[in-house]
Amino acid sequence: MEKIGEIIKTRRRDFGITQGKLAQMAEVNINTLTQIERGEGNPTIQTIEKVLKIIGMELTVKIVEQ
Repeated sequence: MEKIGEIIKTRRRDFGITQGKLAQMAEVNINTLTQIERGEGNPTIQTIEKVLKIIGMELTVKIVEQ
């Protein structure tokens, strides 16, 4: 979760968007966004996808058998 949070934070800053604005645009609580960026909490995949969509990214999952 930390890596996704770091990516979101970096991308948000690259776009010059505040946490408050991104939270508003993605229709998520600012506390939720803060937790995501810190690698804390347990956001749903849908929440992560909403945030990523605003910053021009998408979530893909790769499952690998070991």
